Amino acid sequence: MKQLDELTTEQRNPRTVNIDRVSTFEMMQMFNRENEEVARAIEPELTHIAEAVDCITAHMKQGGRLFYIGAGTSGRLGILDASECPPTYSVAPDRVIGLIAGGEAAIRNAVENAEDSLMLAEEQLKEYRLCEKDVVCGITASGRTPYVIGGLKYARSVQAATICITNNQDSETGRYSDIAIEAVAGPEPVTGSTRMKAGSAQKMILNMLSTGTMIQQGRTDGNLMTHLQVTNEKLAARMKRMNLQ
Repeated sequence: MKQLDELTTEQRNPRTVNIDRVSTFEMMQMFNRENEEVARAIEPELTHIAEAVDCITAHMKQGGRLFYIGAGTSGRLGILDASECPPTYSVAPDRVIGLIAGGEAAIRNAVENAEDSLMLAEEQLKEYRLCEKDVVCGITASGRTPYVIGGLKYARSVQAATICITNNQDSETGRYSDIAIEAVAGPEPVTGSTRMKAGSAQKMILNMLSTGTMIQQGRTDGNLMTHLQVTNEKLAARMKRMNLQ
């Protein structure tokens, strides 16, 4: 396993070393230039992302579920993506599930030590009776978070499909994944603050995975949402414009 000081996400960014000594506008320019690296980092991983979409689609068509597991920002992003699937595509809440180290309390408040447990994700997945029809997607900027590694190991033990999203190459999580998506966007503007570029890359990839899977399952007509839940005025108006009522 790589040491923390070897990880790209832990390196000091030479382009932002004076970020605390420039004007606010120059600071924003730095942030924006660094964000431009995110899409470029995802480009080489598109083949793996497409493979992951096909894998998830095949398993869900057989009645399987998609689980996202992660700690901190990564866990919250998985929960966010999972929570948006039911209203957008009328997917049952138990088909795409986000789990976070530390449980629901960690969604709003950091439970930092929970990510160091190799057993916690396994315990959570056992509660859902994970099986071979399911897919587990581990999300971790470092690619070495014990919580995620433990969850992926357990998933493999029950023959569930495994995917990882990480921001370092040759990741430890990749060793326990059928498909490894490793989008390396470089060092963060603030050293080690992976809620920034790494988190943005993860969010974009999660959007691709869930949206691609829903399109493959016929939940759009062209680029129109045909299965959205009409729960407010905006969505009712959208339905009328699509002539779906």
